[in-house]
Amino acid sequence: MEVILLKDVKGLGKAGEVKKVSDGHARNMLLPRKMAMEATPANLKQLEKRRAEIEAQRALDKSVAEDIKKKIEGITVVVKSKAGDNGRLFGAVTSKDIAEALEKDHKIVLDKKKIELSAPIKQAGLTEVELKLFQGVVAKCKVNVTTD
Repeated sequence: MEVILLKDVKGLGKAGEVKKVSDGHARNMLLPRKMAMEATPANLKQLEKRRAEIEAQRALDKSVAEDIKKKIEGITVVVKSKAGDNGRLFGAVTSKDIAEALEKDHKIVLDKKKIELSAPIKQAGLTEVELKLFQGVVAKCKVNVTTD
């Protein structure tokens, strides 16, 4: 079945693209969640009219991501955690902790899914973290884990 994607679907495509998917995937996941609509001739005409609107929204999202990148690259995020004598943390600093510290200290709201950690931070000190803000827009942020 051919469908028109209404939202970006990870592993499938971006909003506004026409994709061929299995009938079950379309009926059970994409259509009920309003992530896609069936690619009928009428819907394809409607898509052509909306294509400029979709591209404008994507350009706006990219410019917002560029602005956030400029703000983030010059700052160091401080996360406090409890640690033992050798600097090893009792818990771990996760992407959720970093997102909360960014919002609290620097007033930058960022989804924790955009913060790329290969593994949770388990050692006190300075670490560099990648933030994938938008397709092709990656910022590097310093995270300083301090002990209480």
